[in-house]
Amino acid sequence: MRKGITAAEAAALIPDGASLMIGGFVGVGSPERIIDALVARGARGLTVIANDTARPGIGIGKLVEAGCVARAIVSHIGTNPVTQQKMLAGEMAVELVPQGTLAERIRAGGAGLGGVLTPTGLGTLAAEGKPVIEVDGRPFLLERPLRAGFALLHAQEADHEFNLTYRLTATNFNPVMAMAADCVIAEAVEIVPVGVIPPDAVRTPGILVHHLLERAH
Repeated sequence: MRKGITAAEAAALIPDGASLMIGGFVGVGSPERIIDALVARGARGLTVIANDTARPGIGIGKLVEAGCVARAIVSHIGTNPVTQQKMLAGEMAVELVPQGTLAERIRAGGAGLGGVLTPTGLGTLAAEGKPVIEVDGRPFLLERPLRAGFALLHAQEADHEFNLTYRLTATNFNPVMAMAADCVIAEAVEIVPVGVIPPDAVRTPGILVHHLLERAH
């Protein structure tokens, strides 16, 4: 049986300036307890790789409002006016990546691939400075893989060996991010004994998870 840690202990593991992959889709499937602990710690200079920056007061939006994020690599910021204001004011760098390309770059990082070839973004600002490779007479952009120092995940269930399940759309980016980070920290809605989760229901094996938050009190 592996031992869990508190949210504060998890936040203390993440240094200022760290790169984080954070699961979630406009906050759904985001690890709120870990995010709250990072805000409480006063984290600074973080690079956040995620689908979006959620909304003010929700998920990654809390980190943005608290001034924890220096750079965001995301597919959109349309639901968070605070992110937009900080970007326009030069207080926060934002790299916009098409959603499918973002998911594939993360997957490539986890799989150890050299990149992703995609036609998405050809002839747009997204193509600036990127290699174009021709395959069977068709041009493709080479998009580099993405990895991070930490992946912060939200699971539905975890057992005492840190095997994880996800629920419905909260699955989103969590499983693929678990493969693409040096240190994986998860929080779960429920923590159950080993054997309760059927083997074929495990979406992220415990061998990939370094730390799991204790039950919330």
